[in-house]
Amino acid sequence: MKQTALHLSILLACAACESAPPRTATSSSVTKYPAYPQDSVVDDYHGNPVADPWRGLEDPDSAATRQWIDAQNALTRTYIDAVPQRAAIEKRLTQLWNYERYGTPFEKKGRVYFWKNDGLRNQSVLHVQDAGGAAPRVLLDPNKVREDGTFAVDQTAVSPDGEILAYAGSEAGSDWKVVRFKRVADGSDLPDRVEWVKFSGLAWSGDSRGVWYSTYPEHDTSGKKALANHELRHHTLGTPQEQDLLVLSRPDQPEWGFGAGTSDDHELLVVSQTQGTEQKNRVFLQSLADGLSAPMEPLFGAFDAEYEFLGKRGKRLWFKTDKDAPKGRIVAVDLDARGKLLEIVAESRDTLESATMAGNRLVLSYMVDAANEVRVHELDGAVAGKLALPGLGSIGSMWGDLDCPRLYYGYSSFTSPGETHVVDMASLASKPWRKPQLTFDPGAFVTEQHRVRSKDGTEVPVFLVRRKDVAPTKDTPTLLYGYGGFNIPIKPAFSPAVLGWLELGGVYVSANLRGGGEYGREWHDAGTKERKQNVFDDFIACAEWLVQTGRTSPGKLAIHGRSNGGLLVGACMTQRPDLYGAALPGVGVLDMLRYHRFTIGWAWASDYGRSDDAAAFEYLRRYSPLHNVKQGVAYPATLVTTGDHDDRVVPAHSFKFAAELQSKTAGAPALIRIETRGGHGAGKPTSMVIEEWADIWSFLVRALDFQPRG
Repeated sequence: MKQTALHLSILLACAACESAPPRTATSSSVTKYPAYPQDSVVDDYHGNPVADPWRGLEDPDSAATRQWIDAQNALTRTYIDAVPQRAAIEKRLTQLWNYERYGTPFEKKGRVYFWKNDGLRNQSVLHVQDAGGAAPRVLLDPNKVREDGTFAVDQTAVSPDGEILAYAGSEAGSDWKVVRFKRVADGSDLPDRVEWVKFSGLAWSGDSRGVWYSTYPEHDTSGKKALANHELRHHTLGTPQEQDLLVLSRPDQPEWGFGAGTSDDHELLVVSQTQGTEQKNRVFLQSLADGLSAPMEPLFGAFDAEYEFLGKRGKRLWFKTDKDAPKGRIVAVDLDARGKLLEIVAESRDTLESATMAGNRLVLSYMVDAANEVRVHELDGAVAGKLALPGLGSIGSMWGDLDCPRLYYGYSSFTSPGETHVVDMASLASKPWRKPQLTFDPGAFVTEQHRVRSKDGTEVPVFLVRRKDVAPTKDTPTLLYGYGGFNIPIKPAFSPAVLGWLELGGVYVSANLRGGGEYGREWHDAGTKERKQNVFDDFIACAEWLVQTGRTSPGKLAIHGRSNGGLLVGACMTQRPDLYGAALPGVGVLDMLRYHRFTIGWAWASDYGRSDDAAAFEYLRRYSPLHNVKQGVAYPATLVTTGDHDDRVVPAHSFKFAAELQSKTAGAPALIRIETRGGHGAGKPTSMVIEEWADIWSFLVRALDFQPRG
C-alpha cells in the first residue's frame, strides 16, 4: 500500500503583436496572435503590487476563453501542418506504437490478471486467466465505454474471495474517478457506483462486502477551486452511496489527506495521513475485529518521515521508511511493542526506491546512478540474493504477495520496450513472462551515461541516447528532458515517441536533477523551496555542457518537461533564452504566485513554498515563468501544451504564460497546443498521444531547422 495518497509520483488578453525576425530561416515568425481582453487586476503581495492582465483566462469555460482556445489551436495547426514531413512522422510513430504490450500481472485466488494492448487500442484491456491453464479472457475493456477512448481505468482491486473486481475510471483525463464493480466469473456488472473518488486507493474488507475509498465533500469539476477536507469512507455493496460510512475526516486540518489499506490477514486497517505531496506521513491502525467504527490508534504519530506499509505476518508489521535513513531502510514493528522500531534492512549507499513482499521474502528495488538493482532479503533481513535484470534499465512495477511463490516485474530501458518477467521466489530464477515483438532493432541505438558539473560544483548524471550512426556535432538536433521535483526519480524508460525522435536523427538527453528522488531525501531537499534555483542551474549546466562539448549548438537544442518539468522549462527559457532553439513546456506550473489557489495546487507547497509567505514570495517571484517574461527578448521557439480541463495543473498556467509570451517575445513563434478532450496526461488515448507527439516533433523539425533522416 503506497502511503502518500496525495503524492502526485504539478490570461487575459493579448492584443495582436508584431514579431521580430525569426531565429532561423524556417522558424518563420507569427505576425499576429489571437487577441484576448486584458484585465486591470493588480494583486498586493506583502506590499508589492503585481499585475495579472490575463486573469480572465483562469476561467476555461467563458465564451472569451473558448474563442481564444479555438483561435490558438487554429494558429498552431497552421504552423505545424506546414511541415512537409508531418504526415510521415505520424505514420512512423503509429508503426512504432503498434506492438503487443502487457502490464505487470497480479494473482488472486488462483487467477492471473493482466492488462494487454494489441498495439493501437486507445486503452489497454484487462484480461483474466482462470486456474488450470485456461485461455485468458477479457474481463474489462475500457474502450467500450467511450468511442473516442477517453475513458481510462487507473486502479483495480479484486475482493479477498476472488469473486468481484472493483475498478476506478475517469473521463477526459480528470482526477475525479467513479468506482464500478464486476463479477469475475462472468464479467457481469454490479449496480453499485461510487462517484467523486479522488486521490484514492481501493481496499477491500475481509468479508468481500465493501471497499474503503477517499473523496472530497465538495465536487468541483471546473478546476478553479482549491480542494479541501479529504475524507476516508467505506462503501458496502448493495447499498446507496449516500449511506457510505464516514471513517475519517479532519475539518480542522483541511489540507490533510487519507489513504487506507488492509493487512494481509484483514485484521487491521492501516491508515496513512499525509500533508500535501511531501513524503512524510502519520500511520494509524484500526482493529477490524472490533467493527468499522472502532477507534484509530496511532502507530507513527508525527509527520517526521515516510512510512510505507509493506505487510503483516502474525503480530509483526513491515515498513519502508526514511526515518533516520535519508536513502531508505526496512523496519518492523511488533504490535505488542509498538514504540520500538526494529531495523530489518539497514540504509544502503544506494537509494531504496520501492519494496514489496513476495514468497515470504522482501524484494527491494534500489537506484544505482538512476538505474535499478533488485536485492532480495529474508523477512528477518538476511541477504538472500539479487535478481538478474536484463540490463541497464528500470523496474516499472513489481507485484508480489507474502503467500504467493511468484514475483512479477516489468522492465524497460530507453531503447527496450517493457517486458514482463516472473521470478520463482524460492530459487530467485527469473524468466520472461511476456516479451514484445519489435518493429525496430534495439541494437541500432546506444545509451551513454555522463556526469555534468553544475554551477555550485554538484555532479549531475545525464543519460544520452542516440542512433549508433549519429555522431553528435554542433549541427545535431538534441532534446534535453528534465523534471527535478517531488522526490520523483527519472530513470531509463522506453517511449515510442522518443524512439521516433532518435530515428529522425535527433539525440535524446535525460538529466537527473536535484529535487528528484535519484539519491534520497537530501538530493530532493536540495531542490526545494528557496533551493529550487539549484534545479534550474543543474538543467542549464547540462545544456551548456552539450554545447561546450560540441554535441549540439543553441540553435539545435530543445528543452522539454511536463508538469513540474514544465515549470523547469519555463524557468530555464526565461533565465537563459540564448541557450536554446526551442522550448516545450508541457502542462506546466507556470504561475508560481497563484498555483496554490486551484484544485490540489496547495499540496505542492512542500516543494515550492507559497506566495502568501513573505519570504517565499521573494524567491517565487524571482523564477516564476509567467512573471519573468521580458519585453522584446528573443525567446526560443516555444510550443506550450496543455489540456483545456486539466484538473491537476489547471490550464490557466499554460494559457496565461502563452499569452504573456506572445505579447512580449521578439523573434521565434510562441504557440500553444490545447487538447480539448484531455487532462493532465494520464489515461490519454493512444490516438491522441500519437497525434500530439507527431505535432511536437514536426514543430521541432521546423523550429530547429533540420532535415529528418530516413
